[in-house]
Amino acid sequence: MVKEIPVYLFLGFLEAGKTKFIQETLEDPRFDEPRERTLLLICEEGEEEYDPARFAVKSIAVETLSQDEITLENLSALAKKHRPGRIVVEYNGMLTLDKFFEAMPDGWLIAQTMTFFDSNTFLQYNQNMRQLVFDKVQFADMVVFNRFKGEFSKEEFHKIIRAVSRRPGIVYEYVGGNAEYDDIVDPLPFDIDAPIIEIADKDYAFFYRDLVEDMQKYDGKTVRFKGLVATDKSLKRGTIVVGRHVMTCCEADITYSGLVCLHDPFLTFRMREWVMVTAKISIERHPVYGQEGPVLRATSVTQTTPPEQELATFF
Repeated sequence: MVKEIPVYLFLGFLEAGKTKFIQETLEDPRFDEPRERTLLLICEEGEEEYDPARFAVKSIAVETLSQDEITLENLSALAKKHRPGRIVVEYNGMLTLDKFFEAMPDGWLIAQTMTFFDSNTFLQYNQNMRQLVFDKVQFADMVVFNRFKGEFSKEEFHKIIRAVSRRPGIVYEYVGGNAEYDDIVDPLPFDIDAPIIEIADKDYAFFYRDLVEDMQKYDGKTVRFKGLVATDKSLKRGTIVVGRHVMTCCEADITYSGLVCLHDPFLTFRMREWVMVTAKISIERHPVYGQEGPVLRATSVTQTTPPEQELATFF
């Protein structure tokens, strides 16, 4: 059997605070585990350097990898060389995570992902390199805004993170050392307890994400929304997929986010036809998903006009 090794990912751009946080973590005696060797992989070189002499973790190996060296062969060789019980990775903020994920050897399991941003440059990065910001947030368990100041808007920072994911906790680390946990409530833009959940055209992206993240919450609920039909010959009569093209980050990541819809088999719908669907959601296995997923059992599917903005977004 392949040995499972937990991997702790620390993400962010240069000078975001990753090195400082990892250094302080490794100085903490509570992090020391004498029976386990720690491998610290450094995938970028910033101005701040590590001081191994201050590590409480004595059984630690430090390796630096360039962009071209992040390969399955090199990571496997390092694992064989050091035989670590856990791996800490300071990742290059200018690289997308798929490069690291594709290079991970069998048995390496992501245990925790933390993302750090310098609050002074975050909005600029988000405006000019949104795809990289999205990449560093989508899998994060925690997002830390370092060097936060009172004149910054928590609501603005919060909204950007929540547009990517509702998953991570958010921490504002103020200049001077005080930290505050984000407690802003994110109410859904529709009433999930209504007899029929009405999804406005502008809210489809929020609905779809919340549905797939917490499917059981919607089991048995009735919903109404406008969507674009997808169908082909492999689908049984009376089955279509209804959804919208959703842009989470930028034009490069636009995807069709659709739901299986079972309707009156005597009705026929064309590919890319806009319809208004009223349906009860049932969480069950379906061949389209290849696993359990939300199936719409329609009480009504009618032709309709396209929404004013056909592309669904979180903005």
